[in-house]
Amino acid sequence: MNAPAAAGTTTARTPRPAAGAPTLRELADGVFVYEQPDGGWCLNNAGVITGGGRCVLVDTVATRARAERLRDEVTRVAPGGPDTVVNTHFHGDHVFGNSLFTPRATVISHEGARGDMAESGLGLCRLWPGVDWGEITLALPDLTFTERLTLRVGELHVELLHVGPAHTAHDVVVWVPERRVLFTGDVVWSQVTPYVLMGSVAGSLRALERLRALGPETVVPGHGPVAGPGILDATEDYLRWLAQLAEDGLRAGRTPLETARAADLGRFAGLVDAERLVGNLHRAYAEATGLAPGARIDVAASFQEMVTFLGHLPACHA
Repeated sequence: MNAPAAAGTTTARTPRPAAGAPTLRELADGVFVYEQPDGGWCLNNAGVITGGGRCVLVDTVATRARAERLRDEVTRVAPGGPDTVVNTHFHGDHVFGNSLFTPRATVISHEGARGDMAESGLGLCRLWPGVDWGEITLALPDLTFTERLTLRVGELHVELLHVGPAHTAHDVVVWVPERRVLFTGDVVWSQVTPYVLMGSVAGSLRALERLRALGPETVVPGHGPVAGPGILDATEDYLRWLAQLAEDGLRAGRTPLETARAADLGRFAGLVDAERLVGNLHRAYAEATGLAPGARIDVAASFQEMVTFLGHLPACHA
């Protein structure tokens, strides 16, 4: 559910799209979300902030066809398209569409995320060879920062805040204080299983505390439906359960895969993409035994264990 609206700021202007129908809708004056139901693998959200003849796009999408649709939707509210694209982190579902907005738009990310993006390239495509990715050209950020950067879009301040390691080592969130709207990238999830394999459990918990302190009224997660600040609590609830599960698994001498197979998902059973538990446990085990937050981990081996856990490739409907 959406958070209660503050006068003149956070009223939802158009109905939530039907499942499977990505649509741009206005959350507050000049602030829009592009939701891609149901938020599973590679079905992320993007954001648009407009004012004073300027436009910022928060993240892009995974495939050429989806990026073309996003571009069409953005130009409805910002003729000519965005002046700036912000990538909240390096994963392909948030950056592969960059090239459809350049060279007109300046692409911004954290300095570390740019390096990770260059290193990973189009590797995501190899995980799901059956997906029609289309013709993708990787457009790396033109401008980077390390801690915070403020953009001005008309009367609005658009604050880019580094909060990683969380989902990855170098996550950025986008905060619009005049509208109390927070775009979290994949630091926060809504009705979708969180994923911290490349980031940190402890770091994610610290990031969530920082996000609460901002006082958001509307929260746009990286995946899943827009909601109120309660989804910060929901993400934290999962992560604390994960940390305890890892502690119990280590004590019992189980591997992450064995612990995932034995786990009772309970209140988390309805979350999309439950198989992410395997990768999450790899990170939680590593941190519990001394690996630094955000330090490198064997992503390929973890993904293969998710395949083993499911008995098939995780579903990707990009």
